[in-house]
Amino acid sequence: MRTESLASEEPDPAGALDRGTFRDDYRSYTVRASSADAPDSFQVLTGPRGDDVVLVISGLNSGDLKATWGRFWNGLRPHAKIWIEEQAFRVFYRDRISTATSTRYCDG
Repeated sequence: MRTESLASEEPDPAGALDRGTFRDDYRSYTVRASSADAPDSFQVLTGPRGDDVVLVISGLNSGDLKATWGRFWNGLRPHAKIWIEEQAFRVFYRDRISTATSTRYCDG
């Protein structure tokens, strides 16, 4: 006997890894972590189906960061690449930054 489950009943594992979005004048980008706990990389995706890989940043845990650009995106001008990288890091670390800056301790 074959049973089929509805997609709405199943959790979206990729959606659970999404850290947020940012946009430019033309498109929206999604930042997705490689795992829920201690991700070593993240991807920046765009496109109508979110399947156009713009950028992959790896080496987050080791500190040996490497940026790998998608085929089309590799041809961007340096200032455009820097902008995308900066926005992606802001989105990826947004929760950590807001928690660190909003919590203050008084020692005395």
